[in-house]
Amino acid sequence: MSKEENHNEGSTVASDLIDFLNASPTAFHAVDEAKKRLIHAGYEQICEREDWTLEAGKRYFFTRNHSTIVAFAIGNKYVAGNGFHIVGAHTDSPCIKLKPVSKVTKGGYLEVGVQTYGGGLWHTWFDRDLTVAGRVIVREEKDGSVSYSHRLVRIEEPIMRVPTLAIHLDRAVNTDGFKVNTQSHLVPILATSVKAELNKVAVENDGGELAGTKSHKETTTTTSKHHSLLLDMIACQIGCEPDDICDFELQACDTQPSLIGGAAKEFVFSGRLDNLCMSFCSLKALIDSTSSASDLKDESGVRMVALFDHEEVGSDSAQGAGSPVMLDALSRVTSSFNSDSKQLQKAIQRSFLVSADMAHALHPNYMDRHEDNHQPKLHGGLVIKHNANQRYATNAVTAFIFREIALKHGLPIQVTLLHL
Repeated sequence: MSKEENHNEGSTVASDLIDFLNASPTAFHAVDEAKKRLIHAGYEQICEREDWTLEAGKRYFFTRNHSTIVAFAIGNKYVAGNGFHIVGAHTDSPCIKLKPVSKVTKGGYLEVGVQTYGGGLWHTWFDRDLTVAGRVIVREEKDGSVSYSHRLVRIEEPIMRVPTLAIHLDRAVNTDGFKVNTQSHLVPILATSVKAELNKVAVENDGGELAGTKSHKETTTTTSKHHSLLLDMIACQIGCEPDDICDFELQACDTQPSLIGGAAKEFVFSGRLDNLCMSFCSLKALIDSTSSASDLKDESGVRMVALFDHEEVGSDSAQGAGSPVMLDALSRVTSSFNSDSKQLQKAIQRSFLVSADMAHALHPNYMDRHEDNHQPKLHGGLVIKHNANQRYATNAVTAFIFREIALKHGLPIQVTLLHL
């Protein structure tokens, strides 16, 4: 491949990454986007609640909680007991999530109560154009029967902001540092109470309709927990009545889109790169390597990608990497071809899993934050992380295997360790 062809391919992949990032403001949206790509590539969706009838040479995926997804392609020559070749990444990122009761009114403002999720740099959430996204549980009534559905929501325009205190009211901030109290300072402003009340009066005078939705009763359970103004916007976005919103899992999101930047157009300017970048790369690798029937013709193993939720908070949820979801997947694939439990044990010992997460490149303004002999750089290649206390899934054997595979494909390798 020529340098020009390589550059063009790199630009195409980078643009595709940007599309993935912009489609994935939350873990729920990331899984939904992954589903769309897998279905477009010919993968069949299966359900954990049902029996699996799997065939060699076929491709499948399933989701858990709509925020974790596992996709796999079974080789034509696969037999029970053969190994799995797995890449694991995660769909979640540090953020601020709406509290179960988010309705806050003080000082003449309508505010939205939030709680921090993961280990974020919380000062970076100030002075940004924020919106909300996530999933909503909706009540649906048809022909006298009631059902409940899960819908994704994303309000595109900026509706909230966390303003920084003016320098005139905090003269010591530049000497003492910007110290964030996440309970009292990190509370997005939705509207002024005056404007919200005027809008409410205008709606009532106009017949009780707001953006195609009914004005809801102040006595409803959901309205007692969240501002009516916010619920109206959510209902309008997903096409339901505010009273039909039973519950939701929402987070604040930056409306600034991800994009390619830098004078040489070499940087990805985006939040959530940890770890949507590796989610994208692993998913693309699986799809590209199984795009035709011939790709699995001589494959004797199972190629698998698992994108987990809740890595940022310890992975211990029912859909986290610490849950049985991975073992469940391996067990059900293996038992579909042979019910002998010993085959699963053999398969595990014959498998290889790459835990794909982001690494911190050398920062030119904080070079002392990296150990001298372990300074990964942009354009320097893939990074293998090491930690003597086993924080990473790396040892001499796994690192050697990874380097050898990279060498065969002309991929440079760097190494790093956490320097405190």
